[in-house]
Amino acid sequence: MRQNNTPQEIPKDVRKLARLLDTQFSAGKHFRFGIDPILGLIPGVGDFMGLLLSGGLVALASRRGVSRKLVILMSLNVFLDAVIGSIPVLGGIFDFFYKANTRNVRMLEKYYSEGKYRGGGKGTATIIIIVMLFLATFIIFLFWKLFEWAFTELGIFSV
Repeated sequence: MRQNNTPQEIPKDVRKLARLLDTQFSAGKHFRFGIDPILGLIPGVGDFMGLLLSGGLVALASRRGVSRKLVILMSLNVFLDAVIGSIPVLGGIFDFFYKANTRNVRMLEKYYSEGKYRGGGKGTATIIIIVMLFLATFIIFLFWKLFEWAFTELGIFSV
């Protein structure tokens, strides 16, 4: 039995954010990209910003009452994107092709079309946001250590 407050479609703010992050721009007829891979080109800070924005999309979905299971699956997409995306060079290439936010919107579409909406999942958003902030801090720490090591090896400064 469906509830009366069941959304008929994914909220516009969720779609707009996913589009901005993953497919806002095009290069040719078939290749689309958003600001996520562009941000990823800025070492450390860009990956952190991309993670926060993608985490915001998960938080928006969570606030709209999707299940905890779906919030966790969406978060796994974001984590994978953040972790692999933070690897120099390989991560930059990965970011252009792995569109975590677009995948998450497709998961939401399937979720709503199957009539699984029941509300809830709001408490999970706080946990997910805390974990994403921890991951972002960890990524920045790793970059700091990488740069520290590289500069020490090059003799620019010693620690």
